[in-house]
Amino acid sequence: MFKSVKLFTDKLKQLKGFYGNVLELNIIESADDYFKVAIGTSILIFQQSPNVTLYHFAINIPGNQFTLAKHWVKERVSLNREAAVDETYYPRFDADAFYFEDPAGNVIELIARRHVDKWSGFSVDSLLNLSEVSITTPFVEEVGKQLVDKGVHVFGHVDIEPNELNFLGSKDTFILLVPPNRRWYFSKRMSMTSPIEIELMDGLKISVSDEGKIKEGI
Repeated sequence: MFKSVKLFTDKLKQLKGFYGNVLELNIIESADDYFKVAIGTSILIFQQSPNVTLYHFAINIPGNQFTLAKHWVKERVSLNREAAVDETYYPRFDADAFYFEDPAGNVIELIARRHVDKWSGFSVDSLLNLSEVSITTPFVEEVGKQLVDKGVHVFGHVDIEPNELNFLGSKDTFILLVPPNRRWYFSKRMSMTSPIEIELMDGLKISVSDEGKIKEGI
């Protein structure tokens, strides 16, 4: 679903060091004001911004590599905890997940879908694609309707819930539509309205402004 996702940050240098040197991901392109990271079949872009931003995103990994992935990440960063545990199982998605944060406070989730296997050791090559990307906006219903009109449908229920976390998408990839000031699971971070640009594999482009509105004509 996600071909590329552009996030904005006022901590570009710190993030480049984190993703390139700490996580040792493949930085495929960089300049003074941005860099691009390969996440399996997706591309994650960080663009310099003067403003503080915050995002949540998830990365799909093979289900049978969950324990290996936890060990690999714990060698590099501390895992976030919720109720004294550092992992969870989501029956709705038949997937296991754990969480950590980057230097900008972005909440990163590695989610292991149990129906996907890869028979190898865990490495950066085990990152399959971007699985979930957050859009935080005070205009949840309006933005949700616009996304549905563009063909990105609500998952699990019919209507957009303005005060809740909404999943839009299908299979293993979702846009998470959420209002501001909602605590991200496995974190003390609160959701914050932040600009974002998304390009899906089918060519659909979604651009959200600093105010949390979809830019039309993109």
